[in-house]
Amino acid sequence: MTSATLPKTQMINLGLGYPADALLPHSVFEQASQHRFAQGDAYFLQYGDEWGDPSLRAQLADFLTRHYGFAVPQEELLISGGISGGLDIVCNMLAQPGAAAIVEDTTYFASPDIMQSHGLTVVPAPLDSGGLDLAALEALVQRWQPRLVYTIPSHHNPTGVTQSQGRREALIALAERYDFYVVADEVYHLLNYGFPAPPSYSAYVGGGRVISLGTFSKILAPGLRVGWIHARRDVLEFLVTNPTLQSAGGTNPIGASLVSSVLELGLMDQYLGGIMDTFGSRAAAMVQSLQAPAFADCEFRVPNGGYFVWLRLPPDMVAEQLEPRAQTYGVTFKPGNIFSVEGRYTDHIRLCFAFNDEDQIREGIARLGEAIASMRRG
Repeated sequence: MTSATLPKTQMINLGLGYPADALLPHSVFEQASQHRFAQGDAYFLQYGDEWGDPSLRAQLADFLTRHYGFAVPQEELLISGGISGGLDIVCNMLAQPGAAAIVEDTTYFASPDIMQSHGLTVVPAPLDSGGLDLAALEALVQRWQPRLVYTIPSHHNPTGVTQSQGRREALIALAERYDFYVVADEVYHLLNYGFPAPPSYSAYVGGGRVISLGTFSKILAPGLRVGWIHARRDVLEFLVTNPTLQSAGGTNPIGASLVSSVLELGLMDQYLGGIMDTFGSRAAAMVQSLQAPAFADCEFRVPNGGYFVWLRLPPDMVAEQLEPRAQTYGVTFKPGNIFSVEGRYTDHIRLCFAFNDEDQIREGIARLGEAIASMRRG
């Protein structure tokens, strides 16, 4: 049976940006729940501290210190509702309506919406093979005088690009020169399958111009909605005056307390190592499948981490026109224009290797190749 004749009910979705349920750590949270409730302390059922669960902040500081390779003090961590929750606080507190925020020209599609919901003017900045084009960025900074520059520095969503250490330090130098904050979305920083990423932006928070956002959504479980903001203490002391935190207390105390138990029991490192092996194998399966003749005039970057492959389609092929054709072959993806503030990159698609297993990935890419061949035939 060829891919084209498979029932549509067997659709392979290469657009989903999260792992399938089977990969989520059910047994880990069984143990964590038992551990937490066995403490006999109901504090985690309260509103909680505005800074977040104290136990989690202590455990998180130790975890990040080990994985980042430098000290991350508990006093520089504020618990957030994932990356989106952290970005929402940053936009609310550090930028007034009407201010400019610069983002990479392709970026996580929800981030510009969060910024615009706070009345910010979102300005796209071009990327090159190394990430943000700093010469172009400086010209935009001089013109717009932004409060925030938002970047996904490691295993970028959707392009997969990772900034070099030199480029990170040059961006921070621009922030100090022009008085803006670098907001680093480091959601994929710990998911390395090839060469490790350069040091996290957390290494630079001491200058006061860097805010590093992290989350357990991609390294443990999306449903937790637990993340963190790492910034200099005085910056956090201002962020924590956010009205929502002052009214409702700490972010997601129950979820945060469960993550604290996961870390305290030593379950996190084992799980993280396992999913890195799994995602690395899946990434390799996707890359190998994309070597097929059907993709000879496509272009993509081999991922060293993260979740995605950013594929440029054959010349003159448009992703939104390919998408319905691909669905008739039983495969779907995310078209590139949804990741662009200005709706560009219509000739690109984002493929995720985190959700499907290796056999599904191979089959999905084969179906995609057939759809591309069909589009060529007209």
